[in-house]
Amino acid sequence: MTETKSIKKWYVVRSVSGQENKIKEYLESEITRLNLSDYIEQILVPTEKVIQVRNGKKVQKERVFFPGYIMVQASLVGEIPHIIKGINGVIGFLGEVKGGEPVPLRQAEVNRMLGKVDELSVKDDNINIPFIIGETIKVVDGPFNGFNGTVEKINEEKRKLEVMVKIFGRKTPLELSYMQVEKV
Repeated sequence: MTETKSIKKWYVVRSVSGQENKIKEYLESEITRLNLSDYIEQILVPTEKVIQVRNGKKVQKERVFFPGYIMVQASLVGEIPHIIKGINGVIGFLGEVKGGEPVPLRQAEVNRMLGKVDELSVKDDNINIPFIIGETIKVVDGPFNGFNGTVEKINEEKRKLEVMVKIFGRKTPLELSYMQVEKV
């Protein structure tokens, strides 16, 4: 193994927007096919988790954080840049002068980017409990959609609430996830 193989820097590859994950898969399959794992270590498409409401249901989706950009940790020696540029959907490297060398990210940028990726993946798990006992909530999902109720118990681990809902004049306990209710 030559010394240049072991020094891998982060580069930004410009790609067709909306195709980032597909291009990442192409890149990974080419790396495997051409046995280039010594040269290309990681390929990242930074994403963030967003919650959207569709048909009255909250849906968690991953959205690409930097549309049109893929991060590649690689040792760009020999044919490697040409192989990456040759992948369908890849426009080129960021920071390159036309026909010039791809410019690696500075370590501070890499740390910030990787920090952002880590922060985004963890962000969803560390949501503090958005409800308090005794609070009135509205059920937005499930068979009791539209009913109002009172929070009786909170189970942080399971992210569930025990809610008392008045059905036909009687109080009925329901176990609902955080995603099935919203504040009134």
